[in-house]
Order: sequence, then C-alpha cells, then structure tokens
Amino acid sequence: MKEFGYERAADVSGALALLDADPDARFLGGGTNLVDLMKTGVERPARLVDVRELPLDRIESTEDGGLHIGATVTNSDLAAHPDVRRRYPALTQAVLAGASGQLRNMATVGGNLLQRTRCGYFADVSKPCNKRVPGSGCPAIEGEHHNHAILGASDHCVATHPSDLGVALAAFDAVVSYETTDGPGELPLTDLYLPVGDTPHLETALPPGALITGVTLPPAPAGAVSRYRKVRERASYAFAIGSIAAALDVRDGVVHEVRLAFGAVASRPWRARAAEAALTGGPVDAAAFAAAADAELAAAEPLPHNGYKVTLMRNLVVAVLSELAEEAAR
Repeated sequence: MKEFGYERAADVSGALALLDADPDARFLGGGTNLVDLMKTGVERPARLVDVRELPLDRIESTEDGGLHIGATVTNSDLAAHPDVRRRYPALTQAVLAGASGQLRNMATVGGNLLQRTRCGYFADVSKPCNKRVPGSGCPAIEGEHHNHAILGASDHCVATHPSDLGVALAAFDAVVSYETTDGPGELPLTDLYLPVGDTPHLETALPPGALITGVTLPPAPAGAVSRYRKVRERASYAFAIGSIAAALDVRDGVVHEVRLAFGAVASRPWRARAAEAALTGGPVDAAAFAAAADAELAAAEPLPHNGYKVTLMRNLVVAVLSELAEEAAR
C-alpha cells in the first residue's frame, strides 16, 4: 500500500478545506471499500480525511413525514432504526442483505453510495480497465462477464454497481444532499450516477471535492407495502447477481402506485420506469407483472454469458409483486 497521510475532520467546513488543499486526498468513512482498493493499488490517495466524527450520524423525521438520514449513519444503525423498519421495510431488508454484521457496523450510508464496482478487471491493476485507466479497454466484454450489466452499458464498460442500499433508495425517490466549498446542493439519487457512455471513469454527478452529508426520503407511498429481494450465488456475504426493490399500493384491485428498482444489472441502481408505467392503473395479476417486466427488459443487451439475468429479473418482478399483492389484500 502506498504511504498516505491522515487527518480527522472536526466539522464539515474543515473536511472540505482539507480536501480542497490536497487534490490527491479522499474522504474516509467506514473504509470498507476504499481501504480494500488501497491495498490492491486501485486507489492511491496521498491523504485520507476521516469524516466519521462529523455531526452527520442522525436519522430524523422531516416535516412532511419523510426521513433524513445522515451520511455517517452506519448501515447497522440504519437497518435497526424503528422508523426505517416501519415506514420503509424494503430499505431495512436491503441493508441486511448487503454484508456481514461486522461490515455493516463500519460502513456508512454516504460511503455505501460511493463504493466502486466489484468487477474483477477493475480490481486487478495488471489488467486494462476503462474505469480505472481511461482508454485502456474493457476486457470483461470478451472475458469474464457472467455478473455484468445487461442494461445501460456501453462498449467502454459493462460493470455493475454493487450497492443494495442504493437500489432501495432509488425505489423510494431518495435525494442526496452534499456540501462543497461553494455551498450546499442536492441530487435525486437516480441522477447521482452518470451514464456509462464513453467515460466510465466519471461515475457520479457530484461536483469535485463534494462531501455527501445525507439522504432524504420523501414520505413512503400511502398504503404501499414494500420488499427487497436479492439473488446471489451463495447464501451469505455475496454481491447480488440480481435484485429488486419494490413498493406496491393496490386500491380496488387496481395498481394505484408502484415503485420498482433493479440491482446488479447496470452501472447504477436501475429505476424501472417502463415497468412502472405499464403497471400503473392496471390489474394485479402475474400476467400483468410479467408484461411489465418484459417492457422494462426489452432494452436489455446481454453479453454471451449473462443472458440469464433477463429471465432472472423477469421472475423476480413477478414473484415479488405477487407477494406484495397478497400482502396488500390482507
């Protein structure tokens, strides 16, 4: 590991000033992804600015009935919070599906959203990777790609985003707050991640030097039930090969409102807008759920060894929405 400096920030303005003074510095939250990448040489910051002790560790209700989650809230505290469990159960389920208890105790909400892809070519500095070294190529396209993207990819990168939390937040229309030396700003979570295009090394729309300070959830859909389902290759501590966050509000046998987001299929949490549009105002049955999934997955462009994800995601949509429909009818 490259030698690096370390500073502990006392407040947000101090953290921003430290990063502004050193362009090779990085913010350090729980370090569960950044430190791993430093060990392999993918990340080589000259200085770490520790933000864990900033006053950003609270979960509070908003005036309109939503929820504000500070960026340094740990994943464990987020999953256990009674308001999250009661009002946004899919969010708790997503966090608990994400990692071991030890990792959840360290990992922060802000850091979770900014974690890098787990593509093997990205993590191996002896291999080319456009995300790590722009213009060097994407060997995954012709190589190992069974867990890579089927939606929104490009000829320059087919990696997926690994966050479970991000998928649930996307389904609930979360908004990310941040601070820069020029002042505060915010972005809908679905706009936080940039399309891959021909610049996969540019991953987020955050301004340079920005510090995520929190995430705000609007009020949960009235009458909706929600769920997060993750499929993985082993039962524990594995990244998804496909996942879904769903919220369903059924009134008089008709879909009044639905939220769907997919994970492990794109470079970002994938909000399934086409499926939502196909479902809204329609019947609550497996055929309608399957047709909506097909509408979303019509844009899929699988590679030779990950076409199974199209069928997997179709089945997940039908299974999870069917379960929610039964729950809503009770």
